[in-house]
This record gives sequence, C-alpha cells and structure tokens, in this order.
Amino acid sequence: VQLQASGGGSVQTGGSLRLSCAASGFTFRDSAIGWFRQAPGKERGGVSCIDLSDETPYYAGSVKGRFTISTDNARKMVYLQMNNLNSEDTAVYYCARSISGWPSIDPAEYDYWGQGTQVTVSS
Repeated sequence: VQLQASGGGSVQTGGSLRLSCAASGFTFRDSAIGWFRQAPGKERGGVSCIDLSDETPYYAGSVKGRFTISTDNARKMVYLQMNNLNSEDTAVYYCARSISGWPSIDPAEYDYWGQGTQVTVSS
C-alpha cells in the first residue's frame, strides 16, 4: 500500500490550493481515504474523508463550505480542493487509508499514510 500526497505550497489569505493523493496497492473502491493535517505543536486532526465506494464526502466543521474532497477512481486519486484559506489552515497535510474501509475523520482509524505536504497561508 502506498499513498503519496502532493500539491502543497504557500498562498495568501483567501487563496486556494488543490492537494492530490495518489493511491496504489489496494482495492481502491473498497476503501476510504482521509485528509488530515498537523500544525506545529498541535495534534494531527481530521479534515475530510471520502467513502470511495459511493464517493460520499465528510468534512470537519472548520473546513465545511471551504474544502471539497473528490476522487478519480480510474486514476486512483483523491483530491482536496481548499478555498478561502486562512492562517489556521497552515499545517502539514496527509492523506491516509482507512483501516476498516469506513470513512472517518479520526486519525486512529487509518493505517497507511502518505508523506505529507506543507500548506502555508500568510496574510
């Protein structure tokens, strides 16, 4: 199982970024993929996840309405479109695969993790 996150960068407040997660080594449609983030000095927390069997999305309250998770099943990719970014979104972002196949924004429910991609939002 491999997950590779990419797409991070530096943007100004109000800007947008799209993160990508390339997945391989498991049956894509039988799983769920989550996006998580960790800011310096803070615990890793859930941002969004998607049930790959039916593409149902889930969001943490802090990003609902600003972030959109989507998937390209044919390419085994999961995306996180992030709009109206603010300084509180600054963190390293990770994608991960659900242990059970069920979607969750609890990091403990995930086993395989990508390497992380840095998102920095400045005013």
